[in-house]
Amino acid sequence: MIVAFIDDHKHEHGVEPICRVLTTHGIPIAPSTYYAFRSRPASRRALTDAGLVRLIAGVHQANYGVYGVRKLWHELRRQGHTDVARCTVERLMRINGLRGVSKAKAPRTTIPAGAPTPEDKVNRQFTAQAPDRLWVADIT
Repeated sequence: MIVAFIDDHKHEHGVEPICRVLTTHGIPIAPSTYYAFRSRPASRRALTDAGLVRLIAGVHQANYGVYGVRKLWHELRRQGHTDVARCTVERLMRINGLRGVSKAKAPRTTIPAGAPTPEDKVNRQFTAQAPDRLWVADIT
């Protein structure tokens, strides 16, 4: 994320000044760290994750986007991908915004618009001129 920010702005300001400003604002990063990250090859986990994300997204889409982690993991195992851990499926689904559909209804948190509401007896003026002159209560 920080590397992407530096990549976007390095042509305007340069890498070293951006790193200096980020460090003064509590995000310590040295220019050498940035350059090491840019030149380093992708890790084995990153390469594996890239392939798994495509696989997981394909299975998720093939099942109309309703499978959650547990069902998707079982489907991968049925397809012969027994080397994929459930926690890996969960992590990759969370990172890529994939989620299953729940059968449970969402809790009702609001009252429909047609419900009667009490009238405003103080006309939104909540300051009183003296004690015991204005009583305002809210039971929510």
